Amino acid sequence: MAGGVKAAVALLTKVAKVAAGLGVAASAASTALYTVDGGERAVIFDRFRGVLPESSSEGTHFLVPGLQKPFIFDIRTRPHSFSSTSGTKDLQMVSLTLRVLARPDVERLPDIFTSLGLEYDEKVLPSIGNEVLKAVVAQFNADQLLTERPHVSALVRDALIRRAREFNIVLDDVAITHLAYGPEFSQAVEKKQVAQQEAERSRFLVARAEQERRAAIVRAEGESESARLISEATAAAGNGLIELRRIEAAKEIAAELARSPNVSYIPAGDSSQMLLGLSGAR
Repeated sequence: MAGGVKAAVALLTKVAKVAAGLGVAASAASTALYTVDGGERAVIFDRFRGVLPESSSEGTHFLVPGLQKPFIFDIRTRPHSFSSTSGTKDLQMVSLTLRVLARPDVERLPDIFTSLGLEYDEKVLPSIGNEVLKAVVAQFNADQLLTERPHVSALVRDALIRRAREFNIVLDDVAITHLAYGPEFSQAVEKKQVAQQEAERSRFLVARAEQERRAAIVRAEGESESARLISEATAAAGNGLIELRRIEAAKEIAAELARSPNVSYIPAGDSSQMLLGLSGAR
């Protein structure tokens, strides 16, 4: 009985040793392996050689535990937005918001890690973005930022791409998403629009007065010419023309009165002849 107990104890001891060995081996294996997911790269720091010149692509890789450590970079394009208040050429303050799509240069990841670290984009993009925006906006007047916005955006994009390249950052897109002027400029624009409307109204009133003046002159000249012609005709033909005009006017008046049912005409003289035909009864 005692021999069986000893055998069981010995067996359990061996099993425990094997399990411990497997645990140690599994732990060592896990510390000697690292995985790089899709859209990522790994930069290895070696305690003896420093940052290795080659980055690791997707997949599972080996390293020396305790001597090497992986640092994972996200190499996918990511959006970044930042705002800046800049002065224009005519000393107006303008608020702009810039959006960029940025990613690291994969071939230069060890250099990026050495000089900037993992948060390279947060350290570089806001500073160079503000620098470029202020430099470009200072070349234009406030109203030109609206009328020449495509040209301004192109200048900002080209300048920002060049500056980002100096830090091994690739910009896939750069766009100005928001542009706002200060309250002083907005009030000045509103006053300018009101003044332009008043000027247009004044020009219209002046033009209308000029047309009315010309119409009055033409009308007066016509009346003068008509009076002259009548005077000449009267001098040449006597009062016959005037009498003719009087007769024509009388005919027109009589025709108008005849068409009116409320007007009756009684001739002068013996009016009794018009009363119900009484003269016939005599």
